[in-house]
Amino acid sequence: MTRRRARVRVALAVATLAAAACVALAPRAAVAKRATAPPPGAVLATRLEGAVTPVMAEALDRAMLRAEREHRPALVVELDTPGGLETSMRVMVKRLLAAGVPVIVWVAPGGARAASAGVFVTMAADVAAMAPGTNIGAATPINMQGPMDSTLARKAANDAAAFARSVAGERGRNAVWAEDAVRHAVAASDSEAVQLHVVDFVASTPAELLDRADGRTWRRGAVSHTLAVRGLAIERFDPGLRLRLLALLVDPNIAYVLMLLGFYGLLFELQNPGAILPGIVGGIAIVLAFFALSALPVHYAGLALIVLAVVFFVAEVKVMSHGLLAAGGVLSMLLGSLLLFRGEGVHVSYGVIAGGTLVTAAFFLLVVGAGMRAQRRPVATGAAGMVGVRGVAVERLAPDGRVDIAGVLWNARSGATVVEVGGEIEVVAVDGLTLDVRPRNSGGLG
Repeated sequence: MTRRRARVRVALAVATLAAAACVALAPRAAVAKRATAPPPGAVLATRLEGAVTPVMAEALDRAMLRAEREHRPALVVELDTPGGLETSMRVMVKRLLAAGVPVIVWVAPGGARAASAGVFVTMAADVAAMAPGTNIGAATPINMQGPMDSTLARKAANDAAAFARSVAGERGRNAVWAEDAVRHAVAASDSEAVQLHVVDFVASTPAELLDRADGRTWRRGAVSHTLAVRGLAIERFDPGLRLRLLALLVDPNIAYVLMLLGFYGLLFELQNPGAILPGIVGGIAIVLAFFALSALPVHYAGLALIVLAVVFFVAEVKVMSHGLLAAGGVLSMLLGSLLLFRGEGVHVSYGVIAGGTLVTAAFFLLVVGAGMRAQRRPVATGAAGMVGVRGVAVERLAPDGRVDIAGVLWNARSGATVVEVGGEIEVVAVDGLTLDVRPRNSGGLG
């Protein structure tokens, strides 16, 4: 009974302390929650950097959904892109044109650009601005699968030019320059873009951006509104770990390395069944590479050349070509890597190409080659490994008896040949626990 009472007292004491802690922490939690809440009327800002891909389109959509849900005064999009996929660009433009909040696209920081697909995204904003030292332009469409004939090129240019005029007209910008950016690949610096009425103004800092955007008119349909953003706080929007990882994967260099790692792992597993780890790593890498390639402007001829290079390297290991297949593999790998991606700003760096080609050649010629040479060596273990081993007869073989091989006694038979004690023998076959042997010296009598 005494123990039970003690346990009850301990339980009551613990419960009392827990309740006191909850009461004590509740006000602090409320204060913390109020501290992390967004400032009233704060402008939401996000950054879009890199190639225009489905990942960038999703990042923009998530930022706009939050801005609309929280009724933010405006959404600021800091843009720096070399261009990218037309399909993703059109998704972004449609989202911008129908946004429930005013959107300010700011090409920043200094040295950034809004090229190719970025031109359309910038022109689709309610307010377009650029930081000093930036540029915009060159929106000529490029086919991802190779050169287009004259008819297809003309159709693609006409379609893109019409879309550029439409977007520019919707936002009251210079439609003539927008069409020239598509047809003649013209570009403009920050100051030239303002003079040409491609963007509204130049701003060096976020505070200056809001100050110069204040009072400007934006409209949806027939309803016009006035921006009131001067002096407001700016809250950064983090796209989240998932989108950051996806954005990392669709980097051309990362996609290229993942593809090579996938090839290495799967081929090593096929050459050495049971290794397991290379197969797991290779399988994951190749799936991630395929995801990245699906979001990038891939030239299928480049991908085919890389696969052909792998075939050449494997053949070099198995066929005596005096280095011709290896040379063909290196050349095919270099050409395939250079042609793998098409589009402005979407390419694999030359350093990564050189490193990938050298590592691939070394992998197949050294690692895979050593493995395959090991497979061609004579078996040194098990029953097959006993064939050719020499020993000494410890009993007269006529034809059955026993022999000593490396200190181990074996039952043996010599067939029609008699082997005297001390005679040297050689194993010719293994039958269960009995060895078939033949004499190796003059100790045998026929």
